[in-house]
Amino acid sequence: MTPITLIGEPWADYGLIDSGHGRKLERYGRFRFIRPEPQALWAPADKAWDADGEFIPGADEDGGGRWHFDRQVPREGWPLHWREVTFTASNTPFRHLGFFPDMAPVWDWMRGMLDGAPGNAGDPECLNLFGYTGVGTLALSAAGAHMVHVDASKKSVDAARANAALSGMADRPVRWLVEDAGKFVSREVRRERRYDGIILDPPKWGRGPNGEVWKLEEGLPDLIADCRRLLDAESRFLFLTVYAVRMSALAIGELVRQAFADLPGTVECGELGVREEARGLVLPTAIFARWSR
Repeated sequence: MTPITLIGEPWADYGLIDSGHGRKLERYGRFRFIRPEPQALWAPADKAWDADGEFIPGADEDGGGRWHFDRQVPREGWPLHWREVTFTASNTPFRHLGFFPDMAPVWDWMRGMLDGAPGNAGDPECLNLFGYTGVGTLALSAAGAHMVHVDASKKSVDAARANAALSGMADRPVRWLVEDAGKFVSREVRRERRYDGIILDPPKWGRGPNGEVWKLEEGLPDLIADCRRLLDAESRFLFLTVYAVRMSALAIGELVRQAFADLPGTVECGELGVREEARGLVLPTAIFARWSR
């Protein structure tokens, strides 16, 4: 496989303004923030950045740190828009803003893959594992998919449901589940369920609602194998993203290629990136692998 790059372009409510010297300047609606970015090894386009706040990292490379604000920013968050989806952005303790803007080209790609899919009963059905605050779930729901949204965090699922209400999609056919992703997928395999598409964004490490421990390198092969059993020759896609790990896109690409060797279709891998507004350069953010029919 030759790795490819999926590039997120600026949109009305989000843009990567500038980057360099280990930081990035982004706009989220009417606010601007500076966040750490180890991959921004180059010099920024502008030496002077004007921002409403900055995340100051702690000593631990795996987390920690705090937000410092130079101007008033609503602690409860503020609404942003992508296509038909409205959602709340906020300054989380985890240095991000409650969603991942580099996923925008993935949302568009999945919607395109579902175009014309017949589904189980006239509408395509998709599964979002580690679904977080639900922007990807709502992007697919707005395109007509019946969704199953799974996350181990009740707080994240509550935020996803709130985003559905904010988008005017509270009545859309979405099952919101506080579940351990691995256990849920194993049960779906035993039930002989099928899906038209699966998106999964597993963390490097995490805990399920009942104390289950997730470690990416140990759990990912079995999870991908079970996801394969939920898809068939009429399904449309699987999209896997991996953040903040010392792992190659070629490694997860080969994992998906072997798991899907018996299905028709294409396996690709590569990097996600976001295009900088100042100069047009692409800042890499994550690796991915995908199967599509």
